Amino acid sequence: MGGGYWRREDFAMYSRTMGRTVRADGHIDTSRMHGAQDMYRAWKLDPLLDPFMVTRECCDSPEHPATVPVILALDVTGSMGGALLKTAASLNVIMQDTLNEYKDVEFMVMGIGDLAYDRAPVQISQFESDIRVAEHLDRIWFERGGGGNRFESYTAAWYMGLHHTKLDCWKRGKKGVIITLGDEPLNPYLPGRRLAQITGDHLFGDVRTGGLYRRVREKFDVFHVAVDDPGDSFHHYEEAIRRSFGPLLGERLLVSTLDMLPRTILGCLRECGVGAAGTRAVKALPITERPGIPGW
Repeated sequence: MGGGYWRREDFAMYSRTMGRTVRADGHIDTSRMHGAQDMYRAWKLDPLLDPFMVTRECCDSPEHPATVPVILALDVTGSMGGALLKTAASLNVIMQDTLNEYKDVEFMVMGIGDLAYDRAPVQISQFESDIRVAEHLDRIWFERGGGGNRFESYTAAWYMGLHHTKLDCWKRGKKGVIITLGDEPLNPYLPGRRLAQITGDHLFGDVRTGGLYRRVREKFDVFHVAVDDPGDSFHHYEEAIRRSFGPLLGERLLVSTLDMLPRTILGCLRECGVGAAGTRAVKALPITERPGIPGW
């Protein structure tokens, strides 16, 4: 997947069909919107985003000979409405700024909830580089779920990237990029029974975050953006967010206001040297498409 190019005029035309107005600065006008539900109108899991038994591909092509897969995973629980609205409103700017520097970047958008509580805790699109990114983002169900366990299932993005993608960049010794956005602490594990149910994988226990990170970092540069917004949970959980994400991600745990999100996302790509000759190479590890590893 992933052919084509992002064009401002395509985004403007698509936005008009969705009843939206694109401002002169490239952002969608949200002044008359009451919240994220005005942008994210889905009311159930879209079949095109269903994670069950899927493999998403990011393939090199004559148009994009050196693809860079970027997984942008959004927390779709209740407190994240402001960040979701800002991400959708800023998508044109994010895409334009990114592709101006890195023409072969292809985006996958994911919706992440809570595996213990939500009906659709993982939503996963194809990798694309044109207006289909916007179309996939519009398909995400803002479930507004979550639970009382003080974290969401952020590492499901790591798991899906490692086990449910096929990336040509790995053949060239290059990593992909995973950027998760949320406002709660890092989850210590993914419940194996529920994960197996929604993905079709065979799992012999819960997926522990430490072991998963040791594997995923060999294939992806991993970032987490803690969203600092007056309407979210960041300030309530700030210390716990830093304490949980910090030991693993270090300086790749970032804090961003809503207005800074486009610049923060582009900064992640710059930091890991996307598209540059100095991009860190991946280690030659076997890829397990359908894992069955106890104690993970």
